Amino acid sequence: MAGPPPNLPLTRRPSDARRRGRLLLFLIVLVAVSAAAALAYLSFPSAAPTPPPAASSTVQADANCCRGVEGLELWGPAVKWGSNHRLPSAAACCASCKAMCPHPEGGACRCDSWVFCGDERRCKDRLGECWLKKQKDVMAPAVIARGEDVMWTSGLVFGKGEGIVGLETNLGTLHIQLLPGCAPRSVDYFVELLGLRNCAGCRFYRAEGRGNVWDTKGDHEKNAAFGPPYALLQGTLEVDGVPFKDIAREACPSVKRGSIAWVGSGPEFLISLANHEEWKDAYTVFGHVLPEDMAIAEEMALLPASTDVWSNVTVKVLRDPVYFKVKRSSHASSA
Repeated sequence: MAGPPPNLPLTRRPSDARRRGRLLLFLIVLVAVSAAAALAYLSFPSAAPTPPPAASSTVQADANCCRGVEGLELWGPAVKWGSNHRLPSAAACCASCKAMCPHPEGGACRCDSWVFCGDERRCKDRLGECWLKKQKDVMAPAVIARGEDVMWTSGLVFGKGEGIVGLETNLGTLHIQLLPGCAPRSVDYFVELLGLRNCAGCRFYRAEGRGNVWDTKGDHEKNAAFGPPYALLQGTLEVDGVPFKDIAREACPSVKRGSIAWVGSGPEFLISLANHEEWKDAYTVFGHVLPEDMAIAEEMALLPASTDVWSNVTVKVLRDPVYFKVKRSSHASSA
């Protein structure tokens, strides 16, 4: 018989007044509808271990995703003109661009960005146009138009060694492979961060190891609880003085060891130190830490911390937050 649903292990910092007020209002509305419904929303469906999914990784998950950002028109030299290259959907346009990357052998992609017109009312005789482009710098793509009145949808495709950012800490640099196919809006935010050349206030403030709940490979121990500890690092990617625009939910592959995902709609985020099948698709995964850098994340989880309680969840808060800079990077072992 399954036990009671586990508490939601990922919660925003109680010190964030803006989000605390929003969460309080949200809870009041839920209570007015149904206290039981509120409890169900803030809990996971079952504490019983679920069968592991078929062998996969965040990289494979991204290969199965092909999404772009609506209301965005990327510029740049065309490798295939949309006027004579029409497709039925943005996903098909994205797949057409991906097909011009020499995976799995690696090498530069002939196409690293795509632009599609899929709004029948606004596109008119340009409906279905799929422009495949090559950016001068895929991590600083040329944008000609952005906004609700823009009829185009655009996306990026990263080749081997591309789309990697570094979270530079005093313990070392965590290299993150971003996943534009699954989380194009999240990747768009990282492109914005790189353009700012500053991430003042970005930091890790919560760190919890695997304890006796997960093994060194990140697999859940049979009959063990699901925490605490919850095998994660948690932090914020909000830049001091720069308002953060909430990121809508995107494709949500399962959280694996090394996955980096938003907590809610951001700017709080997590890096998972274990395979969390019990979370199912609760969090938007937008990248993964390169395997050789996970030792840095594990070291961070051992830093001095104090126990606290957030929204009835027992957490471990770092006594000294670990600040980091976001920098562009490349890495030969990325795939």
